[in-house]
Amino acid sequence: MNERLPLSRFSKRLVLLLADLVMIPAALWSALYLRLGEVLPPIIDPIAWWLFLIAPLTAIPLFIYLGLYRAVIRYSGNQLVWVVVQGVSLSALVLAFSAFMLGHLSLPRSSFVIYWLFGLLYIGGSRFLLQASLHLLSVANHPGQPVLIYGAGGAGAQLVSALVQGRDYKPMGIIDDDPSLHGSTIHGLQVYSPEQLPTLIDDLDIEEVFLAILNIDTRRRTAIIERLEPLEVHLRTVPDMAELISGHATIGQLRDIDIADLLGRAQVAPDDELLHHCITGKRVLVTGAGGSIGSELCRQIVRLAPESLVLFELSEYALYQIHQELAHICKVRGYQLQLIPLLGNVRDAELCARVLTAYAIQTLYHAAAYKHVPLVEHNVIEGMRNNVFGTWTLAHAAEQCGVETFILISTDKAVRPTNVMGASKRLAELVLQALATREGQRTRFTMVRFGNVLGSSGSVVPLFREQIRAGGPVTVTHPEIIRYFMTIPEAAQLVIQAGSLAEGGDVFVLDMGEPVKIVDLAKRMIHLMGESVRDSDNPHGIELQFTGLRPGEKLYEELLIGDKVIETANPRILRAEEVRLDYAELQACMTALEQAFAANDIVAVRTELSRRVNGYRAAEQIEDHTWLAEQA
Repeated sequence: MNERLPLSRFSKRLVLLLADLVMIPAALWSALYLRLGEVLPPIIDPIAWWLFLIAPLTAIPLFIYLGLYRAVIRYSGNQLVWVVVQGVSLSALVLAFSAFMLGHLSLPRSSFVIYWLFGLLYIGGSRFLLQASLHLLSVANHPGQPVLIYGAGGAGAQLVSALVQGRDYKPMGIIDDDPSLHGSTIHGLQVYSPEQLPTLIDDLDIEEVFLAILNIDTRRRTAIIERLEPLEVHLRTVPDMAELISGHATIGQLRDIDIADLLGRAQVAPDDELLHHCITGKRVLVTGAGGSIGSELCRQIVRLAPESLVLFELSEYALYQIHQELAHICKVRGYQLQLIPLLGNVRDAELCARVLTAYAIQTLYHAAAYKHVPLVEHNVIEGMRNNVFGTWTLAHAAEQCGVETFILISTDKAVRPTNVMGASKRLAELVLQALATREGQRTRFTMVRFGNVLGSSGSVVPLFREQIRAGGPVTVTHPEIIRYFMTIPEAAQLVIQAGSLAEGGDVFVLDMGEPVKIVDLAKRMIHLMGESVRDSDNPHGIELQFTGLRPGEKLYEELLIGDKVIETANPRILRAEEVRLDYAELQACMTALEQAFAANDIVAVRTELSRRVNGYRAAEQIEDHTWLAEQA
């Protein structure tokens, strides 16, 4: 059934206007009757009946001028109230003036105040009664999927209004933790207690619940998610306040629960002084600017008012995307800085030196790296060239060009690595540590080590989400595998602060919180997307499939090589004390690697890594690489 009135827009306006022609005199009669107590007050003589004609003839043009009949009743809000108040107030003033001009001074002056009140009641009340009727009709006859709204605040009310305007969802009720709201109604929907959720879900055939609470703290959001998870309903949420304020999203644009919400990690307020120290008023360069971490670093850097920001990227498309995004941000928010997009490879020594000199770079964030463990495991030489020799080349260029601070983005996989990618990142750390010990070194070389970032390319989270939407199976490498997780914005923010703490040769380790069992993460995502896990009792659920560890992958990651850590000004940033190579040892290592590269000798590369990188064992990693020889 269509809840819209079968009338043209003009016809609806005409009906409202004719109704007002009746209600305005009715308001005047009601005022006089209430004031004088008689149906036909004797004080009114035949000439006074002109007031009943003057009232609508003055009020209707005022309403037209103020736009009362242009308002769409279904979607009207506070603006409609203001228009009605203006129109009725002006009408009451004109009517009082007309009575004075006609000589009816015997009319009680309070009758015009009462007329104003009745005018508001009849004109405004009729609109809101019609609006409420349309809303109830819309809810009653809505064809969409039945859903519940969690949150009876402003966001919940706005979401209900947004949903009933569409045809995909039918709001059936509102859930809220506040006992004082239970039993009340919002937009015609009853507010229920969270304890009633299981019954409501069963009785109303609810498959989705929408979380509509803005600025919710981590603890409360986690509690809500844990309450809903066993119910196996698809939980989605409204955008956060920052997205709404920026205009990037509206209240009705629902999204799946963010993986960060599942982890329940509380945020720590950043130290503003540390954020600004290496960026504000300085010339900054980010390598790998189009990557997951690099692009988020760039977004946060532009907010900190650098003099210039150089985006250094190998991929043309990635560089184009991040440059366009940052240019838009700067334009909209009025940031005054120079954005320079540069295509280039960090292994090009001449180009690196030319760029650092030309733009007089003071702070450099090195995020360019190959980071996918299986790919680097099957492309050993290219991975080593990029991750190790890229860092070696760029660091020497930074040293020669007088860069003040050089920050390497490292990984927890560099700790006792079982794969080439992790070993290459540890060797890149050793490059910087060796350079930092050279006498007369002016550049502060430092590195920041952390675990998996949510939403980065290659993350399991988007993979799981797509697998669940496709009906499974959801693939997990091993039932016991665990990982640390952190959001990209938090990681980038901590990297910036760690760079400000650098003294030279520091290895900073970010506090990643508690490790997460990947199979448990997969199960929670399945439940919160409204599905169940397949087992012997439930053959129709989503299958969990264990595929086995990939080449070079280990069950758990570590953040420290040794046991010595020192606290810093930020509780989420620790300084690690670890074994280093001196510069002579490093040079010997680089020479040996170059010779192995020239001979395309992967075994020699792995052997050299095992000599220099604590925890890496070449014998355990050497596999059949005949496919490399065939492709060569």
